[in-house]
Amino acid sequence: MIALLAAFTAVSFGVADTGFKNLEYKDEAGKIYKYVIFIPHNYDAAKEYPLIMFLHGSGESGSDGKKQAETGLGNAIKKNEKAFPFFVLFPQASELRSAVRGRWSYGAPDSDRALKILEITKKDYKINSKQLYLTGLSMGGYGTWSWAESKPEMWAAIAPVCGSGNPAAAAKFKDIPCWCFHGDNDKGVPVEKSREMIEALKKAGGKPKYDEYPGVGHNSWDKAYGNPELYSWFLEHRLK
Repeated sequence: MIALLAAFTAVSFGVADTGFKNLEYKDEAGKIYKYVIFIPHNYDAAKEYPLIMFLHGSGESGSDGKKQAETGLGNAIKKNEKAFPFFVLFPQASELRSAVRGRWSYGAPDSDRALKILEITKKDYKINSKQLYLTGLSMGGYGTWSWAESKPEMWAAIAPVCGSGNPAAAAKFKDIPCWCFHGDNDKGVPVEKSREMIEALKKAGGKPKYDEYPGVGHNSWDKAYGNPELYSWFLEHRLK
C-alpha cells in the first residue's frame, strides 16, 4: 500500500490553512479528481484529530469537486464551522452511468479512490486512526452500510442516512456503534430498508440507535446532521 501511495498525489488549490479546502487527487494514470477537506479551525499539528468520511448522494456526483460539500454534512458544518472539531473528507463520485447505488459500494472505483484519499490525508495531517467515523446519505447511505460490512475493523462508529445494506451480513459489523436515520415518508429509499438493517443488527447482537422522522421524505439528512448530539456520540467511540 505504501508503495502504491507514492504514485498518487493530493494538491491543494485553496489558500486557507483551515476550514474548507478544495484539493485534487491525481491517480497513477495522471487523471485528476477534485475533492474537499474540512480542517478544524483549531488545528494544531502537535495533536491528533478525529476524522469523518462523508459519502454524498447521487445528485452530488460529478467532477466539479464542490457540490458534495454543499449538501448534508457540509451545510451542517457551516452553521458552526469554527467550533467543529473533526476533519471531514468529501470525496466525489464520478458522473452517473449505471448502478447508481453501487457507486459507493466497497471495492467500486469511486470507493477505492476515496479510501486512497483517506490514506493520503492520514499522511499529511495528524489524524487519529482510532477515531475514524463513516457517514453518508442516500447513495452514500448505501455506501456506508457497504463499507461497514467490508471493513468493520476500520470505523469507530457509523451513521447511515436514508440508505440500505445487506441484512444477511449484519453479524459482520454488529459491533460497530451505529446511529441510523430515515424519514418515514421517504419515496426515494423506502424506510423499510433502514428498519430491516436495524432489526438485523439487533438480531445479530448489535445495539444500534435509530431515529425515524415522522412525515419526513427523502431529505432526512438535514435533521440528522443538524443534530449536535450526533457529533458528541461519535466522540464517545473509538477503536481499541
